[in-house]
Amino acid sequence: MSYATRLFQQTPNPNKNLFNSMIKGYSLRGPFGNALLSFNLMKSQAIFPDEYTFAPLLKASSSLCEFRIGQCVHSQVLRSGFESFSSIQIGIVELCSTCLRMDDAKKVFDEMPHRDVIVWNLLIRGFCKGGNVDMGLSLFRKMSERSIVSWNSMISCLAQSGRDSEALRIFVEMLEQGFEPDDATVVSVLPVCARLGAVDVGQWIHSYIDSKGLLQEVVSVGNALIDFYCKCGSLELASAIFRRMHHRDVITWNVMVLGLAFNGKGQHGVELFEEMLNKGVKPNHASFVSVLACCAHAGLVEKGRDLFASMSLSHNVKPKLEHYGCMVDILCRNGGIKEAHDMIKSMPMKPNAALWGSLLSSCRTYGDLELAETALCELINLEPWNSGNYVLLSNIYAEEGRWEKVEQVRVLMRDNCVKKEPGHSAVGFS
Repeated sequence: MSYATRLFQQTPNPNKNLFNSMIKGYSLRGPFGNALLSFNLMKSQAIFPDEYTFAPLLKASSSLCEFRIGQCVHSQVLRSGFESFSSIQIGIVELCSTCLRMDDAKKVFDEMPHRDVIVWNLLIRGFCKGGNVDMGLSLFRKMSERSIVSWNSMISCLAQSGRDSEALRIFVEMLEQGFEPDDATVVSVLPVCARLGAVDVGQWIHSYIDSKGLLQEVVSVGNALIDFYCKCGSLELASAIFRRMHHRDVITWNVMVLGLAFNGKGQHGVELFEEMLNKGVKPNHASFVSVLACCAHAGLVEKGRDLFASMSLSHNVKPKLEHYGCMVDILCRNGGIKEAHDMIKSMPMKPNAALWGSLLSSCRTYGDLELAETALCELINLEPWNSGNYVLLSNIYAEEGRWEKVEQVRVLMRDNCVKKEPGHSAVGFS
């Protein structure tokens, strides 16, 4: 676009077609605001727009998520008499869906005489993005024609909404109807398989990936496959895929390091992180979460301290709440609860319930009642409804034989209208 812009600027009297080309180019490649600036320049030269002008302008407004600008474009569409063109109507549905104005999007959609698969996909995506997954699923079921994008959108939306079983059923249905998965399908379905423990489906996807050569073509596919095998406990397969990949990004390394951490191979994870640095891969925030998790699981306290300090000193990565959480976890697991408390107090951001909960749990392990009481006070302020915090402190008192304190905790629960959650188990049926 930069070269196209220079050529355009050297054109003495650009016509409508040239302006439309520039507007379309900016709407697809960006900067999106330049599409609107080009339109203003076009008007200033008294060049009348047509339907090929307005459709990209609506798309640029969608990409900017600027509903008010899109409304201004729409008003000019109405004044110019182009509202009946299909590309314009699709652009309006996309604008409204992107900006989560779903009532407006549905109104335009319902008035369209001809609805192709693109506009169906836009509407479904908008409802799902806005949290109304049931409406998105209902529209999906009404489609007479679907594309791979339709299936991928539905699988992804269901998976992101925690409806993994439904997502997997949609995937199976997609295969039954003769659609071939693409890289986006694979990346959406493999995490679902990991969470559901659907190892057989994940292995079938792995075979499919190999048959299509996707592992070497698309880095995100390899990343998803490594993550799947790590979460299923198959570290050898995950490592083999990692080593087979011709191209790895920082996410590839992060996923493998974190997988080693959660499978009891923290020392190996730290070594892999150091290999990543030696190969010149720049670590990001997630990289340090992964390697600090390795330190926590392997009990590498000093290494954890060194890595945490190196974040800002050597790698220009400012520690976030999750990094402090990892350090608190490392210290608490290894008896450093006083140091963990000091770190929580010195954090530049407000600690969350997870940090105080980690400290409270460690106080039970190491019998520190004073710190346990401090942690509970903070937890009650953050989540007064959580019965688990009260129960944990009550158990600490009970183990110390301090029954009067146990009774005080029960009174506090009653005063705060907190009831202990009954134990239960979940059995899944398929």
